[in-house]
Amino acid sequence: MEIIEQIDGWREQYERWRRWQHPSDSPEHDIESDYPFVENRRAPFQPARRALPMLNLALVTSAGAYIDGAEAFDVHASGGDTSFREIPIEIEAQDLQWAVRGYNPAAVREDMNSQVPVERLLEFEGNGIIGQLNSVWWSFCGFIPDASRLVEDALPRFVERVTRYEVQAALLVPASRLCHQSMALAARALERAGIPTMMLCVDKGVAERVRPPRGAFYAGEFGSVSGKPSWPEHQRRLLDEALRLIEPMDQVDVRKLVVELGTETEIERGEK
Repeated sequence: MEIIEQIDGWREQYERWRRWQHPSDSPEHDIESDYPFVENRRAPFQPARRALPMLNLALVTSAGAYIDGAEAFDVHASGGDTSFREIPIEIEAQDLQWAVRGYNPAAVREDMNSQVPVERLLEFEGNGIIGQLNSVWWSFCGFIPDASRLVEDALPRFVERVTRYEVQAALLVPASRLCHQSMALAARALERAGIPTMMLCVDKGVAERVRPPRGAFYAGEFGSVSGKPSWPEHQRRLLDEALRLIEPMDQVDVRKLVVELGTETEIERGEK
């Protein structure tokens, strides 16, 4: 199954958008309502073969994280920077930098777990919710307007790297509106390679257009998609509910999470 259905037709739409609406394709031009988001009717789907407590779980984020001193993502690249980084789980927040476009970085700079929930997932490993967190996580700068180049140039290499680690499921966390497209396409590529996925969503409209195989939606905010910064319990509750959907889901869907109901009550009480 194709990652982008009728990719030649989409490429023509993108070229018209780039040439006539945003000829310079510069960082000053953010994605607006006229951008031709990918639209897929179907999605690849890989049933989970193991229970969550037995899975080697990969984390994939599009927040533009890279190790301080290493090559940064190019936020000025025409069509977006389609490269990705492999980052060991031992790397701490103070050793990371962020190449940001399309979202407010305040939350992730306050608490990386709001977009890169390594600490929460290591807790889940420790208490047996997941089998283990993979030894490296993958980072994209997900503001990539040229989706066809992402699919053709980057995702085959990305899937090859993920499969080398014998990953058995993957959690994908977009950061911006356009990141929802990039991460959904990455999820489709992984499922086509036989790896079950779960993508967190705060923009259900984009997710349903691109059609990741599995999505978990809640009314969150760009830039803190895996939970509110400096609020570990909110992050735990969100991630736990989303991950527990991987195994029972038996068809393509974007499920609405109930986590926000408890969150609203806690906010009213002044709890955090």
